[in-house]
Formats: sequence, C-alpha cells, structure tokens
Amino acid sequence: MPEAFVLFKTLPSHERDVYLALSEHEAIAEVHALYGEFDLLVRVSSDNAGDLTSMLMKEFRRISGVKETQTLIAVEY
Repeated sequence: MPEAFVLFKTLPSHERDVYLALSEHEAIAEVHALYGEFDLLVRVSSDNAGDLTSMLMKEFRRISGVKETQTLIAVEY
C-alpha cells in the first residue's frame, strides 16, 4: 500500500481550515499541526500509486488555503 508524507504551507490564518479539510479525507491516516517553515504534516495511504498521485495532484493542492506542498513518498526495503 503506497504511503506518502505531505508537508503543507497554508495561506495566513487558513491553517485550521486546511487541517479540518484534510482530517475529513478517508485516505488521511494522520494530520499534525507544526511550528516552523511548514504548517501541517499529513500521512496519506492509498490502494495504488495512481490513486496516490491523483489525490496529491487533483485534490490536496486544490484545497482552499493551501499555498504549497512538499511530498515525501515512503518506500519499503
């Protein structure tokens, strides 16, 4: 099962709105608010790599208040 960790930068004062929108998504395993360069850290799981890509490109980046994302794809050894 593909997993990724996604770091989010939000527009000023939109952190909570983005947090709540992500928390409601069925593929999101964890959402954490952060201090520092990024505002949120999310762990997302998917059935396959195509679905993961679709969520990252077509859903998460389009959430109102999202300014920037950085995605870290998890791999297994």
